[in-house]
Amino acid sequence: MDHHLLAIRVFNRVVETGGFTRAADSLRMPKATVTKLIQNLEDHLQTKLFQRTTRSVSVTPEGECYYRRTVKWLADLEQMEGCMTESQSAPQGVLRIDVGGGTAKHVLLPALREFLERYPQIQIDLGVGDRNIDLINDSADCVIRSGPLADSTLIARRLFDLEWVTCASPDYLARYGTPKHPAELEQGYPLTHYRHAVNDRVLPLRFVDRGKTMELLYRYQVSVNEGNALLASALAGLGIIQTLRFMAEPHLQSGELVSVLSDWQPPGENMFLVYPSNRHLSAKLRVFIEWAVERFNRG
Repeated sequence: MDHHLLAIRVFNRVVETGGFTRAADSLRMPKATVTKLIQNLEDHLQTKLFQRTTRSVSVTPEGECYYRRTVKWLADLEQMEGCMTESQSAPQGVLRIDVGGGTAKHVLLPALREFLERYPQIQIDLGVGDRNIDLINDSADCVIRSGPLADSTLIARRLFDLEWVTCASPDYLARYGTPKHPAELEQGYPLTHYRHAVNDRVLPLRFVDRGKTMELLYRYQVSVNEGNALLASALAGLGIIQTLRFMAEPHLQSGELVSVLSDWQPPGENMFLVYPSNRHLSAKLRVFIEWAVERFNRG
């Protein structure tokens, strides 16, 4: 790659990540190389692109202006190159997708063979875990996750709707009885709570009673920070849990779990495929987005 073009791409990544070290990590190159390329670019432009201190890096007004121009130029250039490549070969290369454990096990992996048979030259690197992924710093091409987006630089394509279910094992209900109203849960029903995988916050059970949301966080003996483990805790009779219906459905059908308090379930959420808006949409990512929306979007 031409050194000047490489320097521009590195410059854009420093702007997007907010630091030389993070840019170097995401590009998988030495920090010294990143620093040298930026210095060469500044010398070529005879303009200071960043203000550097020992603790932070910030973009100068000239750097901000240069970024706005180059990010579009790079996208146009890569799209042109992509069109030329695609005309000669099928989409190929490594596609990094990050997804929660439950979605990987119950939704994506059972369907993925269809995608790979359609695009055999694409290699999938699947990152699995219940944490929010930083698409720039973690070098993921896209993530599959629920909930609203706070970052305006991301694009979200809806895949499917999620429903909640509150459930427990038949053995648990034989020991403790079946609650008829959410308020009864404080009367000696052991609960298993989900604990946020990043901030370690224990999440309450949520219910809706006559249009009003109730959040219940009573004494619990077990909390877990991963969706499949939460499901396993209910199957083991450790407590009542609240989980996504698609995860619990096979066990509800088999009778290993029983739905309770169904009249008070909270509103569902949407599951999205999320990717950065300020990056070129490579052929491998584009066809995965098209396939995922076609395969999972029922709305």
